[in-house]
Amino acid sequence: MTERPEGAPAQPQPQDQPSATPPGQPGPAHPQPAAQPHTPTQAQLPASPSAYPYPSPQSPAGFGPPAASLPTQHNPYGQPQPGGYPPAGYPPAPAAPGSGGAGRAVLWAVLGAVLASAAWAGGVFLLGRDDKADLRGYEAKSELCREVEHSSFDDEYPEEDSSPVNQSLEHEALDQSYCSLSLKKSSTSTLSDAYFSVELELHKKTDPGPEFTARWAEYDQRYDDYEVERVSGFGDEAYLVTEDTTSGGDSSGSRSATLAVRDGWVTYEMSWSAYASSYDDDAASLPEVAEVTDWLKTDTTATLENLKEIDGV
Repeated sequence: MTERPEGAPAQPQPQDQPSATPPGQPGPAHPQPAAQPHTPTQAQLPASPSAYPYPSPQSPAGFGPPAASLPTQHNPYGQPQPGGYPPAGYPPAPAAPGSGGAGRAVLWAVLGAVLASAAWAGGVFLLGRDDKADLRGYEAKSELCREVEHSSFDDEYPEEDSSPVNQSLEHEALDQSYCSLSLKKSSTSTLSDAYFSVELELHKKTDPGPEFTARWAEYDQRYDDYEVERVSGFGDEAYLVTEDTTSGGDSSGSRSATLAVRDGWVTYEMSWSAYASSYDDDAASLPEVAEVTDWLKTDTTATLENLKEIDGV
């Protein structure tokens, strides 16, 4: 190979292809090779926003296509809360078995049961539901007339009733005995001259006190002709109820008297009543109410004593 002497002009290069310069235009002094397509590198690509601040876990950092942007998720409980996960408003996680929270729940449950039991016991105490019947030793009797004392009436009504009426009732809540006698002045009387009765009730489930007071203390509300007087010396409370409808003579009208007694959970009544029309014309006289009330008090005292000594129904 012969070297070109220094300063000699360069030899022209052969043209492989015709020049693209249009005719009449001067061509380039030195033709340039055709441009090759250029592929940019990863570092030259524009940055794309990503939902993650860190490289994609599927490709090494700086290689591969950029990670696709994920849609923004909205907080269902409002605006995002500072301080990280979980956001405010989530319910607290349940306590593990044996933790302090479970122990406190058991303690509260036991305390509630104790308070409920105490309230129930207090209610029973206040209402008296657990009390036993206060019968004061009285006993009901199927043949009550045998135990009734009525000797105070014998002078006025000497004729004894040969067919007294006895009634009785026995129940787990109430025992009841009743006696009714017809009083006559003589054996010639075709009708009863007066009526006499005694009733005894043993209340075994409930205290009869409030209802007894309401019935007898306000008995005069039923009729204008009745008078009520509270008397002492009989049980816990006693009332004397009297009536007199006679109009100045014994030819018409009626008179009656009742002594009602409550002794504990036992109630007792002894009653007398007479009608002027039941008397013969030549003996039309009725005992005075004041006189009869004395008889009732005397015979009630004796009868109540008898009822404490007899056998039950």
